[in-house]
Amino acid sequence: MRNELSLNYHIGCSGWYYGHWHGLFYPKALPKTKWLQFYAQRFNTVELNNSFYHLPSEKTFVTWKESTPNNFTFAIKVSRFITHIKRLRNLNSAVENFLSRAYLLQNKLGPLLYQLPPNMKRNDKILESFLSSLPQEYQHVFEFRHESWLNNAVFKILRCYNASLCIFDMPGFTCPPVITGDIAYVRFHGSTSLYSSCYSDKELSQWAEKIIQLKKRVKAVYIYFNNDTEAFAVKNATTLTRFINIV
Repeated sequence: MRNELSLNYHIGCSGWYYGHWHGLFYPKALPKTKWLQFYAQRFNTVELNNSFYHLPSEKTFVTWKESTPNNFTFAIKVSRFITHIKRLRNLNSAVENFLSRAYLLQNKLGPLLYQLPPNMKRNDKILESFLSSLPQEYQHVFEFRHESWLNNAVFKILRCYNASLCIFDMPGFTCPPVITGDIAYVRFHGSTSLYSSCYSDKELSQWAEKIIQLKKRVKAVYIYFNNDTEAFAVKNATTLTRFINIV
């Protein structure tokens, strides 16, 4: 069973439905239909990644909600149609359609993650226009993959709309631990190899200290490991949970 961590810390993985976790994390005899329930016994949150590629059905969202404990939280990666194809512009009803599905998670709905493409450079006007159109009852988080966005003027815009900066770690590119909203949101993409390297205990211990300091400035912290190769994400999320409990 997962550690009973403070409800202010939400630590898990970026997705749970990985075939290569069968035998590494999921017991070999466990059917795939039971994987989410098994995962939710060990972690209190998951970041939905498949929503980035296609919008899951209403039935799927309801099934996810009904398959998890009451204190479980889903963070959702927003559709690439919004972030990568339309690039936050001329969206018509795209955002409303996406949110109408996400809303079906009800009390288990956590932050919405908008990951911008690496070739999308800073444009304050586009960002502010998009932020002004978003319903404020949701927790909005932005992961900027082009370094031009990591600027104090951009952080100020995010603060005006209580939108959070995604603090991430990946080989050759790490976002500074800046707080711009009510929550902190941290993503780990791999220390030495993108999506496919395992963080050392020393690295995670250092991150635990940083995260505990971040928590003093926000209402909650959401942390996700996106290094799914060889179930490194599971191992690292479990270790970080332990370090935060004991630091």
